[in-house]
Amino acid sequence: MSWRSPFRCSKFRHVFGKPATKEHSYDGVPISRSVHDNHYCSANPCFVAVVTECAGGGAFLVLPIRCMGRIDPQYPRVCGHRGRVLDVKWNPFDDYCIASCSEDCTVKIWDIPVCGVQQNITRAKKTLMGHSRRVAIIEWHPTAENLLLSSGYDYKVLLWDVSQVGTVVRRPVRVVLMPIHHRYPSEALLLSVSFNNDGSRLAVTSKDRRIRVLEPRTGNILQVSSNKTHRANKVLYIRGLKMLLSTGSSPWNHRQIVLWDPDDLSEPLYEEDLDGSAGVLFPFYDADTQMLYLAGKGDGNIRYYELSAEKPYISFLIEYRSLLPQKGLGVMPKRGLDVNVCEIFRFYRLIAIKDLVEPLSMIVPRKQSGIFQEDLYPMTAGNQAALTAQEWLMGINRGPLLMSLRPEAHVENPYADIPADKRALRQLSSLRFQMGPADGAATNTNLHFVEKAFLEEQLAYQDAKYPRDLDDLSAWQPDETECPLWSYCCTPHCCEPAEKPPPMTERELLQVFYKQQDDIRGLREELHQKDARIAQLELEIKNRSTTRPTF
Repeated sequence: MSWRSPFRCSKFRHVFGKPATKEHSYDGVPISRSVHDNHYCSANPCFVAVVTECAGGGAFLVLPIRCMGRIDPQYPRVCGHRGRVLDVKWNPFDDYCIASCSEDCTVKIWDIPVCGVQQNITRAKKTLMGHSRRVAIIEWHPTAENLLLSSGYDYKVLLWDVSQVGTVVRRPVRVVLMPIHHRYPSEALLLSVSFNNDGSRLAVTSKDRRIRVLEPRTGNILQVSSNKTHRANKVLYIRGLKMLLSTGSSPWNHRQIVLWDPDDLSEPLYEEDLDGSAGVLFPFYDADTQMLYLAGKGDGNIRYYELSAEKPYISFLIEYRSLLPQKGLGVMPKRGLDVNVCEIFRFYRLIAIKDLVEPLSMIVPRKQSGIFQEDLYPMTAGNQAALTAQEWLMGINRGPLLMSLRPEAHVENPYADIPADKRALRQLSSLRFQMGPADGAATNTNLHFVEKAFLEEQLAYQDAKYPRDLDDLSAWQPDETECPLWSYCCTPHCCEPAEKPPPMTERELLQVFYKQQDDIRGLREELHQKDARIAQLELEIKNRSTTRPTF
């Protein structure tokens, strides 16, 4: 029998957690005191949303990702709920769209301005009204656009299409679970949910502490686990390894992690007792590195593991420790990480006792940290939907569209692309009110056509909250306080050779728009090169100062 070392060779063996300083954290945030087992925080490459404590309703803060330091107590909030906000989730395919659920029995969809929240937002873009008791869980579909799952304390699990017409949506597109004949089964009161890689399966944990695998389109229960040896609290699909991971407690009230085969929940693949603490364990999995992070509510530590498809399936790496306990955690998507410092994961720890939101970066130490490390950053899920909500409801399954984290990389959509005329209308939609009304009926027709496409695709955000009727533009006048997009105020006799009149047709407008996009792309490349040069010079200065001889 050959000897086998208990230690596994891994390039993530020395991953370390680097907390941000107080100047680079978000200080003075009144974090919610709610006792629900939710994260209360959600992040994307543009904003960080944190559920806050307030009197008379519910609210949450939306902070720009670069707005660090001390937060003004009077900072504007999103405060349209009548009850306490229980959770928030950013749309994975729209960095300016966020969903929130509340004790007022509603789910609301909000549009966040590109420049951030400048004043209190009280009116939501969409209000989903289908629950009769508080809504505790919301989850976006991983590959289909505009699909949102909600679960409430009325024993209903509903699936919504948030692209439906109207500001109030009362009919979900699917009812996954609901009471039958006034019976309220414990399996319909969910504690956590998780979609698989293509969204064709849904794993849930319920009040009876069992794990169930559902078909989300029909609500059919495919697999049910036993609660004799493991009482599950949170469940997570291990994407790429075809496994389920659950956290919970053993019959002796020890916190456990358990691995399951999603096609057979009769027996677990792996079980491990961790400790005797009472806090809920939140699992986070990175499919690109196959690393698992376990963070307990009320704990100050975060454990790292590496998973594999072969026994023993899970290997402990190291542990991050802090003296400050976390109430919840937000996770930055992979496309928002800093690849120049070999950052592979980033948490946003909610430290309620300090009113602090602390970014925590997981970094792999490398000698040359300024170079893109291809082995650390494989192709990952991007911010484009693989299919529409209607396609998914018709039974089509597709995996996520992948993108490269290499700077300035671009990956083509492998699925059917948007038609050229529709793509042009998407790009024209943001310019719809900057065209002058001097073109008469033709201009009105073009604007009406552009506005219709704009409403269908929902690519503009704050301007689309209260769409105006474009059938009658007789009373419309341009805003004289703002500079028009193309200023042409001189007569032909005094016109300089470099000046040109504004484009009069859609073809000319598209040419100008594409030229502006090329100019912006060129400026971004120059800025990136200058930033790289600045970092190189700073490193040279630091090396010279450390190697200076002493006499």
